[in-house]
Amino acid sequence: FKLAVLLPTSAFSSLILSSFLQLSHKPSKCSPAQIRRLASQVDGTRLWETHLRPILIQRLPGTQGSLVVQQHITSTLSSLSAGWSIDLDSFQSPTPRGQVTFTNIVATLDPSAPRRLLLACHYDSKVLPPDPRAPERVFLGASDSAVPCAMILELATSLDAQLRSFKQIENADSSPLLPVSLQLVFFDGEESFEEWTATDSLYGSRHLAERMANTPHPADSSHTTALQAVDLFVLLDLLGGPDPLIANHFDNTGALKRLHRQGLLTSHPSEQTYFRKDVYLGPVQDDHIPFLHKGVPVLHVIATPFPQFWHTLDDTEENMHRPTVENLTKIMAVFLAEYLGF
Repeated sequence: FKLAVLLPTSAFSSLILSSFLQLSHKPSKCSPAQIRRLASQVDGTRLWETHLRPILIQRLPGTQGSLVVQQHITSTLSSLSAGWSIDLDSFQSPTPRGQVTFTNIVATLDPSAPRRLLLACHYDSKVLPPDPRAPERVFLGASDSAVPCAMILELATSLDAQLRSFKQIENADSSPLLPVSLQLVFFDGEESFEEWTATDSLYGSRHLAERMANTPHPADSSHTTALQAVDLFVLLDLLGGPDPLIANHFDNTGALKRLHRQGLLTSHPSEQTYFRKDVYLGPVQDDHIPFLHKGVPVLHVIATPFPQFWHTLDDTEENMHRPTVENLTKIMAVFLAEYLGF
């Protein structure tokens, strides 16, 4: 893969060396047989019925709905054989609606690994005014971001055996090369309670970025932090609708083309359907921003322009496109396998 990685210009001069070391990681390349196997492991029915549907409830921070989704995510990851280390990063913050408790979910494959590929989404839903014609309806945020959460859970599930073996190899490897492990983050509090501002938005990602910047890594280090251990921050958001356009993240030799050429994508007539180099609508405020501002390389996988149902009560399961969700999950499975090298 060749990635269009975002780096903050304001921090560039102080991060030349660390950024070079991070970006010098060279992913492997899967063979056609490996790609077929990875694609076959992604189970679209399991993604939809087991992972997604339990998330399609109102899940405002600090509420019972949020707790239900937290338990769904943590129980799913805890049931896998890879042995995820799960940390509930709970904190309180003032909001326009008063003091609210937020909880980020951080799952790390190997906490002792010097470097991490961080794969993230947000699981909270937004407060929207009721529809006077149907006051019982609530905002479910299928694309924003229940589907990305379900995609990550399916990736962890479908790749469980490979991740378990990869972790064992990592722990047994005596090579001096620094291994890159996988870390999953499900942010709380991405959405604003009222109008989007610097203080009413990104509650979870602002908190976690600051916490990681002040957490030594390894634990006995006096000069490196958990934030500096992030090799690449990959954020999924606003995915699930039909025909998304995702700007400039994969080149013509990426997983999309190779999966397409092997006939492993569903309802996908063109090699250029999802990822386009000529689509860019400017910077997007999202959970990557606090990390980007602290010098972390970012890969933002988001549909732009935003779906027409964005921040409306129509962001529902019925308006999601199953083949697209399954295809994007297959692409991410190949990406993870190639980046981590399993």
